[in-house]
Amino acid sequence: MTSSELKKFLDEKADFYNNPNFIENDPISIPHRFSLKQDIEIAGFLTATISWGNRKSIINDAEKMLNFMENSPFDFVKNVSEKELESLEKRSIHRTFNGEDFQQFILHLKRIYTENESLENLFLIQSNEQNFYHALHRFREKFIGENIHRSKKHVSSTYKNSSAKRLMMFLRWMVRKDRKGVDFGIWESIDQKYLSIPLDVHTGNISRKLNLIQRKQNDWKTVEEMDLALRKFDAEDPAKYDFALFGLGVSKDF
Repeated sequence: MTSSELKKFLDEKADFYNNPNFIENDPISIPHRFSLKQDIEIAGFLTATISWGNRKSIINDAEKMLNFMENSPFDFVKNVSEKELESLEKRSIHRTFNGEDFQQFILHLKRIYTENESLENLFLIQSNEQNFYHALHRFREKFIGENIHRSKKHVSSTYKNSSAKRLMMFLRWMVRKDRKGVDFGIWESIDQKYLSIPLDVHTGNISRKLNLIQRKQNDWKTVEEMDLALRKFDAEDPAKYDFALFGLGVSKDF
């Protein structure tokens, strides 16, 4: 395929998979249950945090977290006490993300929302930056704080060359805005042109088949390699191609 043919192909696939029918069977369905900005943020962040493995399992386990928070994430986070969270310590949540990890994440969120109206404040891009490499590190530092609990392993570190797939997915949900209604676009202080593809097995494999990337590892260096390719196709909305690449990967259409 020529570059123009590849762009046309990816544009068509992005348009095809980016539609409301995508929501029901995807983890993004969890934050779509809410209308309050902070509820969407918390439900989205926690769901993205456990988004590895089978999508049905992710959705079911995200529902466990919602049920514990009485389906009012923001109100729960604001008002919960450490004693109320003690019952989480022996619970199973999702794979290696256990009840203790969930407990710590709630406490981190409680601290952050006492200081910020929105999680958006923790992800802001600085004027000399072209992507979220440094912003994600700053977020990680603020979120974890002085905590040395094992839960910190569930917040990816771009400074350790992680692709930060789950955080990038969360950012796409919060930042990206169009008329399709899948992504929320509720963070208006961050331009979607800085978004990168959430790089995982599906998007990585399809990207290699299409010669968008050459690196074999799914790490941050590969994220930046993919940025170079996809921003040539659409510099203002490169993350829309996540729908194309992920859709092709899971549907096995390609």
